[in-house]
Order: sequence, then structure tokens, then C-alpha cells
Amino acid sequence: MPVTLWRAGLLLSSLGLCACLEENCVVALVGQPVSLPCFYRELSTFGNFSVEWRRDDEVLFRSVWEKDRTIEESRIIGAEISADALLSGNLSLELPAADPTEDEVYYSLYIISGENRSLPLCTVCLRIAASFSSPLLQREEVANEETNFLCHSSGGFPEPAVYWLINDTEEPPQGSVRTLTALHPDSHLYNITSYLTVNISKDSSVSCIIENQLINENLTSTSYVVQGSMVVNRASEAMWIFSTVMCVAVGVMVMAGVVYQIHLDRKSRKEQHMHQGQNRGYKRRLPYEEETEAMTIEAKETDV
Repeated sequence: MPVTLWRAGLLLSSLGLCACLEENCVVALVGQPVSLPCFYRELSTFGNFSVEWRRDDEVLFRSVWEKDRTIEESRIIGAEISADALLSGNLSLELPAADPTEDEVYYSLYIISGENRSLPLCTVCLRIAASFSSPLLQREEVANEETNFLCHSSGGFPEPAVYWLINDTEEPPQGSVRTLTALHPDSHLYNITSYLTVNISKDSSVSCIIENQLINENLTSTSYVVQGSMVVNRASEAMWIFSTVMCVAVGVMVMAGVVYQIHLDRKSRKEQHMHQGQNRGYKRRLPYEEETEAMTIEAKETDV
């Protein structure tokens, strides 16, 4: 097949079968296997050729075919394609696990015949996502009758959007929200903490919403400010923990005292029994001793 016709055929096939636009990127969850799709059913028309999956300029997988059989394969990081790719036309790249560092990275498949390399037969963009933890919402009273709310969530990707709502519909005043985002250096996952300081009436509710748009995930936590109830702050939480520890310590001391008292009572009863036994033995010997003394006195009188 002439080189120009060969390239034209590949280009038309790529446009019709597996062109991957940016808005249709493959979304993979962190730590889960991922498949980058690519199909081309005309492989059997070629003689000797090879296919390459590349990430930018790095070759992740390369397979060489000669006379309808594989004669050589090379791969890194466990990347592979289907064993029956020549028959099925399934050239999808299988990766063992998605990693946040590969977010928004493009992968391309090329077919090489002799010294000629085709245009990318398939180009696939990869997006990485991870679910955030359920938001932890805390509140505490501050000066000027204001209330400070803290919302924390962790372990997600990519960076989320944070929303606050008062009574389910009202947005907080401008400048009342401060949000901090931190990327963990080892896992490359996000931790997010948002603060809301606002003056709200009793019998109101405040909601914190963590939105991961990439996987259409919305996590909500709501705090209710009830009339007549006290707001739980960090100091009261510390006092509750201290009181619990003290109660446990006192309980242990009481139990130890009871056990020690039982031990003393048993020891005292044992000593009493031994003392009573000695007294009974003394009383049994007393008549015999009196009789012996009487016989001794009588013997002395007889001798006289």
C-alpha cells in the first residue's frame, strides 16, 4: 500500500473511530485501574508493523507484529493492551492504577510501518478524581454575638468548590468566608478547611457543601442553632473529655479500693478463726491440768 494512502486511511479511521476530545476525557478514580480506549479494526491489512502508546514523548507500551503474530513487546509501569488486539482491533491501553500526578495528561497511540509513523491514531486525555471525606462542621461563639463555623474535608481530588448556605437558601455575607486548601505532598490529595464568621439568629441552620465537579459529587453537613441551647465550643469539648477521664480514673480507684477491702476482710476472718481454734484447744486442756494438779497435791500429802 502506498505510504500516502496508508496514512490517509489511518487518519480517516482515527477521526471516525476513536478521536477523543478534551471535553470527553476519561475519568479515573485514584488507585483504580483505568482503560484508555482506542479501536482500529484494520490491523490485519498490514504486514509487519508496530504500535506505540506514548505519554507525551515517553513510550509506555510498544508491540511489534510480524506476519500476524507478536514478536516483541516492551512496557513500563504495567501498561498493556489486549492479547487479541490484532483480531479484535481493541488497542485500548490498560494502566494498573490512576495517580493524581497524571491528571490532565494526554496519551497517544501511533502505528509504525517501516520508517513511517502515522499521525496519532487515538489521543486520550486522562482526568483523575478522588472522593472527599464527609465534611466535619463545628461551631463556636465568638465576640460581638457572632458565631464561627469551621468546615473540614480531606482526601479528595481535584481541588473542590466550597459553598455555605444559611437556612438552605441564603448565601453568607461577602467577606465572611475564608477557605484554605492544602495539597498533601505524598498522596497529592487535597485537604480543605473553610471558615464562616456570621451573626445569625437562633433557630437557624448553616450548611457547608463540598462539591467535586469532576465526578458530580456534593457532600453536605448542616449545623442547627436551636433557641435556648448552648453552642458547643472547643473549651466545652475539652472539659467533657477531662470529665470523662476523671470519672474513669475515680471508677478504677474505687474498684481497687473495694478489691483491697475484700482482701483485708478475708485475711481478718482467717486470723479470727485461727485465734478461736487456739482458745478452744486451751479450754479442752484445762480440766486435765486441774486433775493433774489435784493428783500431785494428793501424792504429796500421802508422802507426809
